[in-house]
Amino acid sequence: MTPADHAQAAADLLNAEQSGQQIGLLSVRHPDITMDDAYAVQNAIYTAKLNTGQKMIGWKIGLTSKAMQYALNIDIPDSGILFDDMLFQTGATVPKGRFIQPRIEAEIAFVMKSSLGGENVTRADVIAATDYVSPSIEILDTRILRADPKTGKTRNVCDTISDNAANAGIVMGVERHAVDAFDLRWIGAIALRNNEVEETGLGAGVLNDPVESVVWLARRMSQYGQKIEAGQVILSGSFIRPVECPSGTKINADFGNFGSVNIAFD
Repeated sequence: MTPADHAQAAADLLNAEQSGQQIGLLSVRHPDITMDDAYAVQNAIYTAKLNTGQKMIGWKIGLTSKAMQYALNIDIPDSGILFDDMLFQTGATVPKGRFIQPRIEAEIAFVMKSSLGGENVTRADVIAATDYVSPSIEILDTRILRADPKTGKTRNVCDTISDNAANAGIVMGVERHAVDAFDLRWIGAIALRNNEVEETGLGAGVLNDPVESVVWLARRMSQYGQKIEAGQVILSGSFIRPVECPSGTKINADFGNFGSVNIAFD
């Protein structure tokens, strides 16, 4: 893809977000698309949003579980950007029409007290840079069709990365814990939709330990001259499969002693 292709794809995705009308697969439009192209499209979206006054508040990490990596035939995580208009507080209601096809995932959120970067970032560095961890829900959406209507080809990882790693929202719980107060590998969540259990999982599903997910992000960012900044929120990755949230859905993510997070969709 050329820089002009990146810019056009970003403009199309931004329009899809605003209009609620999905676009076709970029991997069909550009069969030679690479992950570098996809991140270039994502960066063009980032620049456009900053130019309209939105503020970046952090990062999300995706594809951290083996199940999701197998589904997309990829063996590494991906990342996306969190913006201030994506933030919801627990107990909030998402207005009808805000998202196209929302889904949720349960995750552990890291809030940073100091910057973190470099290709040699370690687990100890992440722990030292973390202010606190909290239960959270990520709201996913897709501005790209899940499958091409003509060929039946499904989205691949380049489509997802281009679409800001499918990120659309973040719901933060009120509980705040020291990063070493719990063994995060054993923090679990029960995700209920309209009071029925839909998914369960453990933090170990995220690269064996959510801390390692943040290590991965910091190292990947160093390849692009970036770093995690103080005050940013890092969604470390889901340890449940996505739960569909059509209109009228009420979600409760019960993390036990770690806390809980609730969100409703009008």
